[in-house]
Amino acid sequence: MSSNDFRLTALKLPGVIEGSHQAHADFRVGKRIFATLGYPDRDWGMVKLTPEQQSVLVEAEPEIFRPVPGGWGKRGSTNVRLARVDQATLQSALTLAWTNVAPKSLSRKPPAKPRNTTPR
Repeated sequence: MSSNDFRLTALKLPGVIEGSHQAHADFRVGKRIFATLGYPDRDWGMVKLTPEQQSVLVEAEPEIFRPVPGGWGKRGSTNVRLARVDQATLQSALTLAWTNVAPKSLSRKPPAKPRNTTPR
């Protein structure tokens, strides 16, 4: 995956906008950051997980995920190695992170009903 793949995957989630935080691209829903690109360098992204979610992902895929060093990592911030992650795994991690910070009005919306296109 490239940083552009990460960006496009994050931006497909409902209500997401791209911003910048500490000279890194970030992805927000509402006003809350759930993912960033470029930390600690351009080979990495970050998803904001719970410590429990982080533990599961790091244990299952240690070559892809690692806790961010320091206090942020202890609270669930998790680095994603872009060169190793596949689309499905990235989508899953970004969706988890999005769900953790998305306003309830977005995260609990029922799926849109299909429009009736049957001719009358």
